[in-house]
Amino acid sequence: MGLSADQLRAGLDALGAVEPAIAAAIRRVGYPEPRIRERGYATLLRTIVGQQVSVASANAVWRRLDEVLGDAGDPARVMAASDEELRAAGLSRQKSGYARSLADEVTSGRLDLAHLPEDDEAAVAALVRVKGIGRWSAEVYLLFAEGRPDIWPAGDLAVQIEIGRILGHEARPSEALTRTLAEGWRPHRGALAIFTWHHYGAGPDAAPV
Repeated sequence: MGLSADQLRAGLDALGAVEPAIAAAIRRVGYPEPRIRERGYATLLRTIVGQQVSVASANAVWRRLDEVLGDAGDPARVMAASDEELRAAGLSRQKSGYARSLADEVTSGRLDLAHLPEDDEAAVAALVRVKGIGRWSAEVYLLFAEGRPDIWPAGDLAVQIEIGRILGHEARPSEALTRTLAEGWRPHRGALAIFTWHHYGAGPDAAPV
């Protein structure tokens, strides 16, 4: 489970107490809604399905995949499916390969999504061993599906943009700078990441005056 509304509020209040710019941003746009996904294989497969396509397209492919396989959330069904069946569901050759890689890691037991390492970096490393799962996908999974409180996806463009806006930077901070800036915000960086997406959705009016 992801971070609850109470956890988000507590984390952001703690950050606002030490960083006035964050406190001001919270006053402008309010607290974000939780972003919660189910833990496990299906959520990671949906992440692969949704890469480089719109939400509507990803949902349509997922529905077709579920129809073709009988249960898209069962990795054994992907392993048993033919390439033609996966293409019929809307998966490209590349995504079919990624889906098979994930299914193989899970069915073989090499990737145990119920018992990922407690250390965040070790958990990221375990996930990115799967073809098609990069660092951003791994971090978002750990934040949304496991509710790890200190995940900080510094490579996310919206996170970079909004940290720059919240702190009053003239230019968007680089990934390296975004990561450095957040060192003092441990152990609540996950709540702040979710807040930056909320702040991004508020548009230019959320910028400091």
